Amino acid sequence: MQLSSLLASAWAAAYFLSLLGCKPEPKPPAAPPPPKVLVTAAQQRKVDLVAEAVGQIDGYVNAEIRARVRGFLRAQHYRDGGQVKAGQLLFSIDPAEFRAALESARGTLARAHAAVAQSKAQLTRSEALLKSGTITQRALEDATAAQDDALGQERAAQAAVRQAELNLSYTEVRSPVTGTAGLALVRVGNLVGADGPTLLTTVSQIDPVRVRFPISERDYLENVKRWRALSGGDLKWAEAEFKRLAADPSTGEGLELVLADGNTYGARGVVVATDREVDPSTGTIQIEALFPNPEGILRPGLYARVRMRRATSGQEAIVVAQRALLEVQGTYSLAIVGQGNKVELRRVEVGPNTGSERVISKGLAVGERVVVDGVQKVSDGAIVVPEDAPVEVRAKSAQLEN
Repeated sequence: MQLSSLLASAWAAAYFLSLLGCKPEPKPPAAPPPPKVLVTAAQQRKVDLVAEAVGQIDGYVNAEIRARVRGFLRAQHYRDGGQVKAGQLLFSIDPAEFRAALESARGTLARAHAAVAQSKAQLTRSEALLKSGTITQRALEDATAAQDDALGQERAAQAAVRQAELNLSYTEVRSPVTGTAGLALVRVGNLVGADGPTLLTTVSQIDPVRVRFPISERDYLENVKRWRALSGGDLKWAEAEFKRLAADPSTGEGLELVLADGNTYGARGVVVATDREVDPSTGTIQIEALFPNPEGILRPGLYARVRMRRATSGQEAIVVAQRALLEVQGTYSLAIVGQGNKVELRRVEVGPNTGSERVISKGLAVGERVVVDGVQKVSDGAIVVPEDAPVEVRAKSAQLEN
């Protein structure tokens, strides 16, 4: 009986193993369907080309107000950050020491005047005595030397008086220009001028303001004549240009300033100077422009983007959306959908920006289908399912780029 049970168990195990051996192998996973991408045909049209650079705003004049004499700061006569006029009193330094020095210098000058008068009288007597033979030529020479020495002492005393007067005048620190005064860097009661001229504040003339920004040497060389024509104007010329640009803003001339909050400044500026050299470390040259600032909105130290229409603006060019470009180490490529919906990653040469689009100067023909959405999902030679990008997607792309 026990033997029969063992045989039955062995038969059941063998039957179960035979069933496992007959199980069909799993099927390989199905290949994923081709990715869907949005494409648009490359277009050629007139484009508004704009050169853009990051610039820094500075005052037209920045006058550093320094204490030129040593003493205790007695008073501040302006409001921090307020408007001041040329010649306005800003600070006063305790003048007691300098008044005493001036009185001492004046006393020395008075003694020098007396010595000159005495030496002159002595010389006159010596000349008369020499004629009568009472004194020798040597005595006359001594009298002449004494008068020359007295005259020299008088000139030195006069210079000391002028220096003392200057030092006393320096105790009243005045603004050399009309503009906006900064915060006081030294407060009343502090000793100033002990280790050299102490910086008290800075007064900036901020109407107009200067804006310095770099351009590439390529942009400079392509438009040398234009830069020369734009630069070289003085303040009077710039102010006349401000009025002309304000009267007819539709011309598109001049420079635009885009502030950090994304808003475009309300007035246009003009280029007044180019630097003398190209910076070899960056390959750029500095440009200086002036912008009107009657309301004082622009302040020194602000950063802003400077925009200017290129000389080639308005010409025909092939453009694609910025999002369509693939950039690797300074080289650009486009995913182009060709025959059989096969993708070609083609290297192209790019031109300047024009809003949310980029000019393609070489490597793309009009009408070729360019992937504008889903570029990251494709590879060279891949098959895709292209769909025309709807208008709302194009508008969204433009909004994202901006």
